[in-house]
Amino acid sequence: MASPILPALGLGSGLDTASIVKALVDAEKTPKQNQLDRQTKANTASISAIGSLKSALTTFNTALSKLGSTTTPQFIGYSATSADEKSVKATADSFAVGGTYSVKVNELATASKVASQRFASNTDAISEGTLEITQNGTVYKVEIGENATLQSTRDSINSALNAKGISANIINDGQGSRLVLTSTTTGLGSDISVGGIPELTIDGETQMSGAGGGFITALAKDAKFEVDGMALTSKSNKVDNAVSGLTLELVAENTSTTVTVATNNDGLKKSVQSFVDAYNALVTTINGLSQTPKNADGTLGTAPALAGDSLARGMLTALRTELTTAVSGGNGSLTVLSQLGINTVQSTGLLELDSTKFTAALDTQKLGGQIQSLFSGDNGLSSRLTKAMEPYTQSDGLLADRSKILESTKKNLSNQQSSLDARITAMTASLTKKYNTMDTLVGQLNAQRDNITSIFSAMAAQQKNS
Repeated sequence: MASPILPALGLGSGLDTASIVKALVDAEKTPKQNQLDRQTKANTASISAIGSLKSALTTFNTALSKLGSTTTPQFIGYSATSADEKSVKATADSFAVGGTYSVKVNELATASKVASQRFASNTDAISEGTLEITQNGTVYKVEIGENATLQSTRDSINSALNAKGISANIINDGQGSRLVLTSTTTGLGSDISVGGIPELTIDGETQMSGAGGGFITALAKDAKFEVDGMALTSKSNKVDNAVSGLTLELVAENTSTTVTVATNNDGLKKSVQSFVDAYNALVTTINGLSQTPKNADGTLGTAPALAGDSLARGMLTALRTELTTAVSGGNGSLTVLSQLGINTVQSTGLLELDSTKFTAALDTQKLGGQIQSLFSGDNGLSSRLTKAMEPYTQSDGLLADRSKILESTKKNLSNQQSSLDARITAMTASLTKKYNTMDTLVGQLNAQRDNITSIFSAMAAQQKNS
């Protein structure tokens, strides 16, 4: 009697043909699939690592750009403090020196403000022509077209002269509308006058009265103030030439205060620490992507994506070279970071700031005024570090090239995976067809065998009964 056929077995042969096909397919697929999986995992990790390096370098360069700025210096050796900022505000630059100054504000500098004659409404017609607005000997021309109104004239002036610091508006005084022009330019002699169109003529030296136009309240004037009892004037309320290295912003008239310029220890330390933090963040990222960590038992852990990679080593070498290179062409004796108490931790390559040494460098060695030149300028540390990283950050640089190679490898691996999947699908179909054919043939043979056996059994039974 034939053996029972299990559901998972071939219907004709009783063999587990599905398992046989799977075993044969797996034997063919597994080695190549494992290779592709390893390569894909490594390539993906490398792509992520290069992306992390790019991001870290961008952050580092942004920090360097801010710290190395010459327009907004971050390493000012002195800071200015006003005893009353409602009277005078003060800021120091890299040329400031220590000292105390008594500042008295008598008058603030003012700008010109003039008004046209009175009109019945904003929609009153204005003659076509060229409006000429004069200030400080400069004539600004504004074309007024056909069908112009007081309102469209205002808009034309603003469109043409806002960038010049002159603006126009319309003010209703209860009896009619006036075109009012103001300026951001302050100081004696900066009064505005208007001509070219008769109904908009404004004499900048005559005060407005009745329905006529002219200046409002008073003519523009200079600021009048005193520094340590010396009488001074300024066309602007922002004064940067009264005391060397010090900018004064005059805020309120008839007030006085004391401005103190002292060593900017806290500000300098904060800026230096910002540099240390920015550098350490980049180095930490590079180390994490390229150096194999140690386990607690001293054995090596899992190697990171860029372990032993020459690109990562090159970046670290370039950074460290600039740190240890003395700044040349400076304005003093400060040439290297170690003079400020900034040293490299040998085990990690990170920087550390020794607060005691830093304070001594400022208070004892008087190096505060030289820190700006150490970091900023064409030969400053910020600029040199930025240039050292350019081979890696440029659009056609080393990181960009590596990214292209990795993306190409990713595409190639994807193509190999697709090819393998197609080959395995075809192989599975072919083997399944062959084993199904074999199973059908074995089933037919088994059926013939059973039929012959039945015939012989019947014949034997007849002979026995005869």
